[in-house]
Amino acid sequence: MHATGHVFYSTPLLFKNPQTSNVISFSTTFVFAIVPGYPLGGMGMAFVLSSSKNLSGASHSQYLGLFNPSNNGNLSNHIVAVELDTSFNPEFKDINDNHVGIDIDSLISTESYDAGYFTNDAKFRNLTLMSGEPMQVWIEYDGKEMQLNVTLSPFKAPKPNHPLLSSNVNPSSIFFDRMYVGFSASTGTVRASHYVLGWSFKLDGIAQPLDYSKLPHLPRSKSKQRPRGMTIWIPMLVVVFLLITAAIVLFVVRRRNKFAEILEDWELEYGSHRFSYKDLYRSTNGFEDNGLLGVGGFGRVYRGVLPASNTEVAVKRVSHESKQGVREFVAEIMSIGRLRHRNLVQLLGYCRRKGELLLVYDFMPNGSLDKLLFDQKKSILDWAQRLRIVKGIALGLLYLHEECKQVIIHRDVKASNVLLDGELNGKLGDFGLARLYDHGTDPKSTIAVGTMGYLAPEVTRRGKVTTSTDVFAFGAFLLEVACGRRPIEARAPKEETILVDWVMKNWQRGTILDVVDWRLQGRYVVEEVEVVLKLGLLCSHQSPAARPSMREVIQILDGAVPMPDLVVDLRSVGASALPGGEGFSNCNTSTPSIGTASVQPGGR
Repeated sequence: MHATGHVFYSTPLLFKNPQTSNVISFSTTFVFAIVPGYPLGGMGMAFVLSSSKNLSGASHSQYLGLFNPSNNGNLSNHIVAVELDTSFNPEFKDINDNHVGIDIDSLISTESYDAGYFTNDAKFRNLTLMSGEPMQVWIEYDGKEMQLNVTLSPFKAPKPNHPLLSSNVNPSSIFFDRMYVGFSASTGTVRASHYVLGWSFKLDGIAQPLDYSKLPHLPRSKSKQRPRGMTIWIPMLVVVFLLITAAIVLFVVRRRNKFAEILEDWELEYGSHRFSYKDLYRSTNGFEDNGLLGVGGFGRVYRGVLPASNTEVAVKRVSHESKQGVREFVAEIMSIGRLRHRNLVQLLGYCRRKGELLLVYDFMPNGSLDKLLFDQKKSILDWAQRLRIVKGIALGLLYLHEECKQVIIHRDVKASNVLLDGELNGKLGDFGLARLYDHGTDPKSTIAVGTMGYLAPEVTRRGKVTTSTDVFAFGAFLLEVACGRRPIEARAPKEETILVDWVMKNWQRGTILDVVDWRLQGRYVVEEVEVVLKLGLLCSHQSPAARPSMREVIQILDGAVPMPDLVVDLRSVGASALPGGEGFSNCNTSTPSIGTASVQPGGR
């Protein structure tokens, strides 16, 4: 251990032409082997051209017996070496712990490459220098072209046509007239043996090929006599080993099944958006209840911290037992995941496992709006914050309806799907029911899904969804933000059960401010509150044609256009939302929200 070894040809050879002082071409080949101690060992060896064969001042370990810390890199060394390096030393800019390099007065190689060889069809094959097996090296220098080639191959294999290393080198300033040729090796903390089994060298010509039949065999360690007790202990140890192996295999299989997930060919295009189930499981501490953020009709939402990036996320587990439609569902979800808007919750990606889909969203530290809006003894949100949230969600819907590559209908706009970031900015989330279609086309009819109180009448009757159905739900959202009430309150007095009816009746009586959330205690701008309430009624019109677009909604909220007058039609229960007497029909404005169509009570 911590040793160096050198072997040189006994006399120096004439390397420079006496007439021109140019370095003469030379060629050498040798067979070597590095046999490590158990389990590792050695630092490597090198073929050396040196002005002196006395390298007693050279260091062991990473210095390969060539240099020491004080003279490494000095031009006075007059050494050229081809290193067969089996250790990784960043201070020498090594590329790895198994490489071949050309060294000139320094262990920082001028050229280096992974140990191996190129086949005749130019494919690279790795070789492990410290494998304990013999290998052959060819080193050739062309004095006219000043080119040094190094080639490596397995023992007894033909010399590869393509060299491993090829470098333009002019050693005239490095070589003396006469130089010694030989080998150097070193070890570190672990013992290793370095062998040169055969060597051929030629100046101004091609080195004579080696006769493999005359090369010695590598020495083998003598087997020790086995103690008698070993005949008893070895079978026992084998049995224990097999039991441990079986336990490990069982553990790995169970763990693999635990984290097994579905991955089909069509999902490859979503690779960057696909999370592993293992990462999501760990990020949520196994989906423990203490990390539960909310529960809805379509799944549970958990807080998580991604282990790789330490990023907080919300993970929604959605049941999806049907095999049909999964591909289309994921395609639409990923299309939505590419959207970027400050008032939309960012969908980061998804995971599929068995009959379950997991959707990963940005984490919103202040949770959903409904938790701050309802069932609170005092107002958590003042009027200015509520109005900012309303305008933000309107901007988000405008982006979905008009500014995306495709029209996106959210289909589930409500306070519980509006999430609040750290600064209480509103972001529309939960796109699990969203529908996409091209601009200028009509979406197909579908099953009526959503939440009672937010469904437009055309959805419950014909399954017809358009951007106008989102506007209807946004109208209910406006009323619940201003009133601090859900669209349907079963425990409220009969007159107040349906929110839109109650607001309509108070507007007809001229007492519309009586519906404003009592927790605001009059701390609001009356004109702004009236605009929000009347706009909520306008958006809740039973006729899709009478409802404004989201662009018109934003213009009204910003005061860019005046709020249309709501004209009462005394012949109906509702009111007219447009000048000219186009009134609500004899149906109550909120009746479609509680129709007999298929709905999802309770939301998600």
